[in-house]
Amino acid sequence: MKHTYLLSSFLLLFSFLTYAQETDSRPPIIDVHVHAMKVNPAFASDMCPWFLKNMPGGDPNGPPPSFMNLDCVDPLKAAKSDQEMQDALLEACERLNVTMVASGDAQILHNWYNAAPTRIIPSLGISNADQMTVKAFEDSLKGGFYKVMGEVAPQYQGLSPSDMSLDAYFGVAEKLGVPVGIHMGTGGNGMANITAPNYRASLGRPFLLEDMLARHPKLKIWVMHAGYPMIDEMIALMGANAYVYVDLAGFIWSYPQDEIHMYLKRLVQAGFGKRILYGTDLMVWPKLLETSIGVIENADYLSYDQKRDILFNNAVRFFNLDASKFE
Repeated sequence: MKHTYLLSSFLLLFSFLTYAQETDSRPPIIDVHVHAMKVNPAFASDMCPWFLKNMPGGDPNGPPPSFMNLDCVDPLKAAKSDQEMQDALLEACERLNVTMVASGDAQILHNWYNAAPTRIIPSLGISNADQMTVKAFEDSLKGGFYKVMGEVAPQYQGLSPSDMSLDAYFGVAEKLGVPVGIHMGTGGNGMANITAPNYRASLGRPFLLEDMLARHPKLKIWVMHAGYPMIDEMIALMGANAYVYVDLAGFIWSYPQDEIHMYLKRLVQAGFGKRILYGTDLMVWPKLLETSIGVIENADYLSYDQKRDILFNNAVRFFNLDASKFE
């Protein structure tokens, strides 16, 4: 009996030490697409991932079709306050060894950064010239807090990313060597006639970036949401522009999984595995990190090296980071 007890105790200790070692040595991940936003408890609802696997139409004289659903075993819980979101998100970052490129509400972003400066890379978003003058934008980037320009989302304003009203801002980013994240692609079910009347699906075409890129040949951009679902244009644009990367944010946890993997696999097959960035489009669901990381880690068509490129290595190269600081 004594020997059995000792053996059980040893096995328990061994398991604990193994788990601790695995937790401590979890390889780093960079999430390039996180929203620092104030939590509104009235609208912070729980969510089932891959909720767009069924998009029924609606009737203009009836209630709008549901944007999300709770028809799953384990819905992702939404944070109910700013502090709850901060605590849960930063705990997840420590546990999963994630560093986030985050943009959004300035106060929330500063709060996150002050609480975990090694986990947050601040990004300055702008989508139209009314938000900030070009001088204020340049001064903000020169101030040292913001390292990235994004999310830039002119599509929601009814504008092309090559619209001249934004051109001077891209010129500042090019001059300062600041990378830029630009929203391209879909925005969800019924975007144009339910939630964002100025939104146009046609303004998500990757080819619309070409004139802006031609005017700023040294600008480094990543196309958010990988231009989904316009894979042919996305591949053609990346082939013509060596400084264009993509992220997988948003569609990685909202569209049907077969569709996600088909799109990602096509990008890899086309030769762009070194230019794909991991991102979540995370808003108010802290556990979305585990959900979306799992999509990459469980993709059986990706090698270990390809997964590490997507989850970390490509972002290190794109943002000119020092990989040794993440060890």
